[in-house]
Amino acid sequence: MLNEIYNQRILKLAADIPLTERLPAPDASATAVSKLCGSKVTVDVKMDGDRVSGYGADIKACALGQASSAIMANHVIGASAAELHEIGAAMRKMLKENGAPPREAYGGKWIDLEVLEPVRDYKARHASTLLVFDAVEEAVDKALASQRSGTSASPETLTSTGSGR
Repeated sequence: MLNEIYNQRILKLAADIPLTERLPAPDASATAVSKLCGSKVTVDVKMDGDRVSGYGADIKACALGQASSAIMANHVIGASAAELHEIGAAMRKMLKENGAPPREAYGGKWIDLEVLEPVRDYKARHASTLLVFDAVEEAVDKALASQRSGTSASPETLTSTGSGR
């Protein structure tokens, strides 16, 4: 039932999203949009090598997209590109393949993501829940590519169907 996915913990996270100011000079930005519900997440990242040193986001999403965005914002600073890809993959596996939440990953840093486990039973909610992961992975990849090539990253909008990257 929907009460299971819109529980008090998710609503509390959704109501208190940190780092919601866009960065004035990001290394890269990306936007992910859900075709199904129209939720939209735009993220900016600053990188120090392969680690996120600055983060800002504009979140126009349902409570699930807001909750996952809040968890991301709480843990993204200092995370490596590899870590963010691993966590995104773990979330896709959790929702789409009945995988376990990433409770133990990175010393339990991402344990809060377990609150989103009940979403797996609501396929129509997968895309909005995964938007922030899609956008962050894209922005980080663009920033790293820009570092390697010495060029500026251009903004991009991804359309998420919840089927993964």
